[in-house]
Amino acid sequence: MRRFTLSLLLFGLVVAPALAQNGERPKIFPYEAHVEVLDNGLTVILVPMSSGGLVAYWTIVRTGARDEWEPNRTGFAHFFEHMMFRGTERFPAEVYNAKITEIGADANAFTSDDLTAYHLSITKDDLATVMELESDRFKNLSYPEDLFRTEAGAVYGEYRKNRMNPFFALFEAVQAAAFTTHTYGHTAMGYEEDIKAMPGLYDYSRTFFERYYRPENVVLLIVGDLEVGSTMELVRRHYGDWQKGYVPPQITPEPEQTEERRIEVPYPGRSLPIVTLAYKVPAFDAKDRTYLALDLIADLYFGTTSELYKKLVLDEQVVEFIFANRNVNRDPGLMNVTSRIKDPAKVDYVISEIDRTLAEAQNQPIDAARLADVKSNFKYSFLMSLDTPSSVAGSLARIVAVSGGIAAVEDMFATYDAITPEDVQRAARTYLTPNRRTVAILRGAQ
Repeated sequence: MRRFTLSLLLFGLVVAPALAQNGERPKIFPYEAHVEVLDNGLTVILVPMSSGGLVAYWTIVRTGARDEWEPNRTGFAHFFEHMMFRGTERFPAEVYNAKITEIGADANAFTSDDLTAYHLSITKDDLATVMELESDRFKNLSYPEDLFRTEAGAVYGEYRKNRMNPFFALFEAVQAAAFTTHTYGHTAMGYEEDIKAMPGLYDYSRTFFERYYRPENVVLLIVGDLEVGSTMELVRRHYGDWQKGYVPPQITPEPEQTEERRIEVPYPGRSLPIVTLAYKVPAFDAKDRTYLALDLIADLYFGTTSELYKKLVLDEQVVEFIFANRNVNRDPGLMNVTSRIKDPAKVDYVISEIDRTLAEAQNQPIDAARLADVKSNFKYSFLMSLDTPSSVAGSLARIVAVSGGIAAVEDMFATYDAITPEDVQRAARTYLTPNRRTVAILRGAQ
């Protein structure tokens, strides 16, 4: 059994100068975290914090759309987000739901490209009860074929509802156009034809669960009013007998993109035009300055204080909004620049303004003082998001899923600190070029 503790001290307080004098960089995460890996491979992260008796209980399965590599078998990661609430022989769905309601817990889940996360907000007095319930369903999920068919039908209904959202329609089309080989080519919902066929794949569903819902592929993240020693005793008691068996997916890497792709996305409902420029970027790397400089570019050149935002949103009022975001992925993914345009005749103009802005980022180093302000705001915003157990767990979940732990948080902010104007310029030149992008335009029915 491997065991270690991360001492994580609040950035910027009196501790920071002392640490700096000792040759150690100051920490940003304001809580001490205990990390332990059980013999069966389950990673457990405990983050004690003063929270008035509240606890966030997150089970992070490091499986999402990315792991659906077999032909005609997409959508199952999201499907299990539903089925995990259907109970076990020991705690059938009605018993599980009754117990959760009885203790006043808030239970939910979500699925993404790289993870499926199950989370509950509870009190510390109910931690033992919740751990008994959660460990049981992850080890012993049970569902008959008729229930499987019913839930698969419900998932298809959810897909059709989502498809009527123009942003989902655009997102689905962008992923499919940008990734011709890699499994990021489909969303967490899956391809429609695969979802329609899902009711006939009961046996396959069992194999999916048996391969991916294993301790080596799961991180248990518990944050709040807890005591490390007694909590770890509960974890070992309830999860220690969970059997290994994780089978990694056989994912084919995406070939290098060498030329721009353009697609028109038809939408049957009424919508203003929405444009997304999706650029290929590397997998998440908390120590890569050029890669993380993309986050700063998103804020510096497309954020609410950027010149482009002032021009297009405030002064000219050509667009409703414009923003950029770099996805956090285990494999090479995308950085998107997205805007909804008020005047359909201005689509090409908006794209040209985005291109002009990126050319500026590539050819003119950003002002060092402005860069420092944005980096400072990154730290401040992160720290201000850590006020409750649920917000702490939510802030960590994706990094935990992609990197396998929380050490990347410290690495990431240390890398932000080191980024220079030249790094920002290099990132724009390296990654934000036409040959690496997919341009997608959604137009509503006239």
